[in-house]
Amino acid sequence: MESSILASIGCEIVGVMSPVSICMLLVVLLVYSLSSSSSSSAATQIRTAANLVYLEDASDSVSQKLEGALLNALVFVLLITLLTFLLVLLYYFRFTSFLKNYMRFSAFFVFASMGGSIFLSLILHFSIPIDSLTSFLLLFNFSVVGVLSLFSAGFPIIWRQSYMVSLGIFVATWFTRLPEWTTWSLLVALALYDLVAVLAPGGPLKLLVELASSRDEELPALVYEARPTVPREAEIRGPPLGLLVSDSGNVELQAMPRDSASRENLAAVDEEDDEGSPLVGNGGDPSSEYSTVVARSSDENGENASGGGGGVAVDEEMSPLVEVMGMGNEREATSSRGIKLGLGDFIFYSVLVGRAAMYDLMTVYACYLAIISGLGCTLILLSVYRRALPALPISIALGVVFYFLTRLLMEPFVVGTATNLLMF
Repeated sequence: MESSILASIGCEIVGVMSPVSICMLLVVLLVYSLSSSSSSSAATQIRTAANLVYLEDASDSVSQKLEGALLNALVFVLLITLLTFLLVLLYYFRFTSFLKNYMRFSAFFVFASMGGSIFLSLILHFSIPIDSLTSFLLLFNFSVVGVLSLFSAGFPIIWRQSYMVSLGIFVATWFTRLPEWTTWSLLVALALYDLVAVLAPGGPLKLLVELASSRDEELPALVYEARPTVPREAEIRGPPLGLLVSDSGNVELQAMPRDSASRENLAAVDEEDDEGSPLVGNGGDPSSEYSTVVARSSDENGENASGGGGGVAVDEEMSPLVEVMGMGNEREATSSRGIKLGLGDFIFYSVLVGRAAMYDLMTVYACYLAIISGLGCTLILLSVYRRALPALPISIALGVVFYFLTRLLMEPFVVGTATNLLMF
C-alpha cells in the first residue's frame, strides 16, 4: 500500500512539533517548580542585554512601563541585528573555524552557567541530597557531552536533538525571569525582526541562508533538524545500493564505488524498473566512478534528482516540506535533509508559554494551541513557497492574542460561571 502525501506531511510536521511541545512543557514545569523560590528574589533585578535601558519597577506607572519596555525591545533588536550582520560578514570572508569555535564556547557557556543555575535551583527547591563535587562533575560532563553532541559527527542524531532542546529550555527559562512588560515587548519586536530579517531583500538571515545555499554548506547557526524517516514502501533490499537507515531513523544516502558487484545490482534494478519497481535509473554515464542514491520529491514533475553523473533515485512520494540534497561524486555519505527550525524559535515559543504559566493553566493551554497552530500554518506555507520562512511571526502573533483574550475575557467568564455553579 503506497504512502500518501498527507501521511508524509503529517510525519514531518510531527517531527517538528514534538520537540517544540517537549521544550514548552519542560519550561512550564520549571516555571511552576521554581516560581516560589524566584518570587522572593524578584525585587533584585539583574541588568542583561534584554533590559539595558530600563529596569521595570512595580511602582512605575503604566506609561513608564510601556515606554521603558519598548526601549528595551528596540535596543535588544538592534544588538541582534548588528550581531547577525557581523555573523554574515565573518561567514562571507570564510572565518568558519572561528564561528564554529564561538558556537562551541557559547553552547558550553549556556550549559554550564544557565543550566548550572537551574540545576542548583532545583537542588535547593527539592532538597536533593548531593554534594558540591558530584554536582560539579555531573554538570561538567553534561556540558562537554552536549557540546560534542551538537558539533561532532560521530554522535547519533537523537543526542543532537535532545541537547538542542535542552539548550532551548535553559535559555527560555532564563528569559521568563524578565519583567512582564519587557517580555511581551521583546516577543512582539523579535517576531517583527524575524519577518524582516528572513523575507526582506537585504535581511541578514536571508543573506546568510542564500550564502550557505550558494556554497552548499550547513548554516553556521544552532538549528534543530527534523530528519525524515523512510516508510516501508521505500525501503531498499540490502546495503549494496548505498541506502543506510541509522538507529535514530534518519536516512543516510551513501555514495558507493561502481565495482562489478554494484554494476550487477544496478542491472537488476533496471530490470525491476521495467516491471514497475519504485527504483528507476537516471540514464547516467556508466563510466562514472560512483553511484549516488537520492530521494526524489513528489513535486519535481517526474524528473530524477541525482547527486552525481550516474545514479539511482528512489521514486518515493514525499512531502515538499522535506528538503532533499544530493551531493554527487563524494566518497562520504550524504544525508536527506528535513525541516530545520532555528533554536530561537524554540526559545521564544517557550518564553511565551512560560510567561503564561505564571498566570494560570487555562492561559497556558490557549497559548500552546495558538503556537502550535501558527507553526502548522508556517509549515504549510513552507510546503507551498519552498523557501526559508520565518517561524516566529504567526505563532507569536496568535500566542499573544490568545494570551490576552484568555486572561481578560475567557478566564473571568469561566471562573465566574464555575463559582456560581452555572452550566453552559
